Amino acid sequence: MRNRSLIVCSALLVIVAAFAVHAFAQADKTKRPSPPAKAEWKFADGKKITVEYSSPRMKGRKIYGGLVPYGEVWRAGANEATTFVTDTNIEVGGKAVAAGSYTLFVIPEQNKWTLIVSNKTGEWGIPYPGEASDLIRADMKVSTLPAPVDNFTIAFDKGATGSILRMDWETTRAYIEISKQK
Repeated sequence: MRNRSLIVCSALLVIVAAFAVHAFAQADKTKRPSPPAKAEWKFADGKKITVEYSSPRMKGRKIYGGLVPYGEVWRAGANEATTFVTDTNIEVGGKAVAAGSYTLFVIPEQNKWTLIVSNKTGEWGIPYPGEASDLIRADMKVSTLPAPVDNFTIAFDKGATGSILRMDWETTRAYIEISKQK
């Protein structure tokens, strides 16, 4: 009877250890095929916008019109939903976005994209929570990059009235103007 108890306890310890190792591996997000990435923009007064996302890799695949279908909502990254946090009131494509935390989605098309800033936060990334959760939808411009970009990248560049939020992947760049509210 004592041997049997020892075997059961040992088996339970092995199972717990296996779960702990698995949980630790999942916690290290840098080891994922689509590792975490971050883009940040600081305005002159120190206020900022932060985007956190997971950056998938092209890996020789056809991205837009393939892996990411045209005309369908995409989470703009992989894994957890792409977060968009601003600590000041801004305009995204001329539309008001109050300081707060949001989720970004996009609808890619060949000649224009639609950026969706959603009020719903904390989701894994898919499924899209629906238009009822949209704060705004704004048109993004699209251009062709001179060379393929293997890692999906979200970044900010200096714009005429603030910053340009851009998304680069494959040979496509989608971008939109962001400025502080007046």
